[in-house]
Amino acid sequence: MRTAYTSDQIRTAETALMARLPEGTLMSRAAAGLAMVCANLLKGVRGRVYGSHVALLVGGGDNGGDTLYAGALLARRGARVEAVLAGSRGHEGGLAALLAAGGRAGPFDPHKAADLLARADVVLDGLVGIGGGGALREPYGTLAELTAGAAGLVVAVDVPSGVDASSGRVEGPAVRAHLTVTFGAYKAGLLVDPGASHAGSVELVDIGLGPHLPDPEVTAPTGDDVAGLLPRPGADSDKYRRGVVGIAAGSDRYTGAAVLSVGGAVRAGAGMVRFASASEPVRLVRARWPEAVTTVLDPSSSPDSLLEEVGRVQAWVLGPGLGTGPEAHAVARAVLSADVPVLVDADGLTLVAKDRTLLRRSPPTVLTPHAGELSRLLGVPREQIEAARLGHVRRAAKELGATVLLKGSTTLVAEEHRPVRVNTTGTPWLATGGTGDVLSGITGALLAAGLSGYDAASCAAYVHGLAARIAARGGGESRRDAEAGYGAGDGGRGEAPIAALDVAEAIPAALRML
Repeated sequence: MRTAYTSDQIRTAETALMARLPEGTLMSRAAAGLAMVCANLLKGVRGRVYGSHVALLVGGGDNGGDTLYAGALLARRGARVEAVLAGSRGHEGGLAALLAAGGRAGPFDPHKAADLLARADVVLDGLVGIGGGGALREPYGTLAELTAGAAGLVVAVDVPSGVDASSGRVEGPAVRAHLTVTFGAYKAGLLVDPGASHAGSVELVDIGLGPHLPDPEVTAPTGDDVAGLLPRPGADSDKYRRGVVGIAAGSDRYTGAAVLSVGGAVRAGAGMVRFASASEPVRLVRARWPEAVTTVLDPSSSPDSLLEEVGRVQAWVLGPGLGTGPEAHAVARAVLSADVPVLVDADGLTLVAKDRTLLRRSPPTVLTPHAGELSRLLGVPREQIEAARLGHVRRAAKELGATVLLKGSTTLVAEEHRPVRVNTTGTPWLATGGTGDVLSGITGALLAAGLSGYDAASCAAYVHGLAARIAARGGGESRRDAEAGYGAGDGGRGEAPIAALDVAEAIPAALRML
C-alpha cells in the first residue's frame, strides 16, 4: 500500500528527524537522490551526463536549496547547469555549491528564461515546495507557464509548483511535469487530480522519514494489496459462497446499461447474477448473458412485494439506466429496504439526491458518482468538486453515511474514519459511455462475495482500470504499467479506443494478472 501525507504531516516528520541528524543532512539526501534521477534521465536523453544542458528554476526556500545542490552535483559530472533565481533571496549554501562546481546563475529575465528552457535537456522546477499554497505569485507564475514551452523533460522537485501538496488543488498557473521526484513520502496532492495530472510519473526518494510519519490520510492500493483482498473460490465453493448479486438496472428506454452492469458482474466472478427489470432489458440480458437469472418486475406491485420473485441475493446493484420516474423510485425504495449491501449508481444516485430518506438504512451502502452526480448529492457546483476532489469525497462519505467512490481520472474511495484510497490504474479511453455500468457490476459482485464496501469499491476500481488498459492496448499489459495509469500522463499513447463491453470482456485477463 502506497501511503501519502499532507504537508503538515511531512513537516512534522522532518522536524523530528532533523533533531536527530547533523544540520543539512536531509537536504543533502534529497539533493543526492534528485541528482541521481536526473543523471539517469540525461543518460536516456543524451547517452551521458557530460555535455548535457540542465536548467534550474529556483525559488527562495529549501526547495530551491535542494535544486541548487542537485545542480551542483550534476555540474561536477560535466553537465552545463544554469539557474534562474526567481526568489528575492536564494539559498546561500546551495548557490555557492553550484557556482563552485562551475554552474551559472542569474536573476529572472523572461526572455532569457524562455531561451534557456528552449535549449535545456532537463528542466528542474524548484520554485515552490510543499509549503506553497494558492496561486503562484510573480515571477513564479510566469516561469510555470514558460515550462510548457520547454524542449526537454520537466522534473518537479518534491511537488510541481502551483500544486497544493496536501489536496492536489491548482489555483492558477502550475508546472506540468513529466516526472516528479518527491522526498521522504508521497504527498496526497501528487496522487489526486488535478495535481496528479501535473505531476506526471512520481519517483520517491527515501530520506529516512518513515519512522516519524503518522497514519496516512491517503493511500493507493497496489496490485499485491488488491490480490490479497480479492475472493478466490475453493474446492468447496458454490454459487452462494462465491456470492449472488442482484441487479436492478435498465428500462425500456435505457437498455444498454443493464447489459453492461450484468456483464461486469458475470466477468468479475459472481456466483450468480439475478437481474430484475422491465421486459425489454430483460430480453437483451437473456440474449447476451444467458448465465443471468432474470425477472420482469411488475410495476403494479407494492414496494414490499416488488422483489419477491427475484430470489435470494447477497448484495444489490441499483440504478444504471433505471430511469428517475415513480416506477424507478419504487424499485429504489424496495432495493434499499433490503437487508444486504447495496451499490447505488447513475439514475439511482439521482433518485437518492431527490429523496435522501432512501439512504436511511443500516446495511452498507456504496455510492459511485461522477463529479456531476456528486454535485447533485451535495448541492455543490461541479467545478468546485473537480477543483477539490479529496475534500468533497471525504465530505460526501461523512454526510451521506456511505462508502463513496468518486469516479474520474483519479478515482477516489472514501469512508468515514478511513484513509481515502486512490486508484492508480486506468486510461483516458475509459471516458466513454457505459464503462461506469461495468464498474458497478464488478463492485456488486465483490460486495456479494463478502468484501466490505470500502474494499469492494477499491478492488473494483483497480480491476476496472486494469481491464481497460488491457483492452486499450490489445493485451500485453503489465501490472507495473497499469499502476502508472493516469498519473504517468501518457495521454493514452500506444492505446486504441475501447467500448464499455471491451472492458467487461477484459476483466478475466485483469484478474489473471493478480
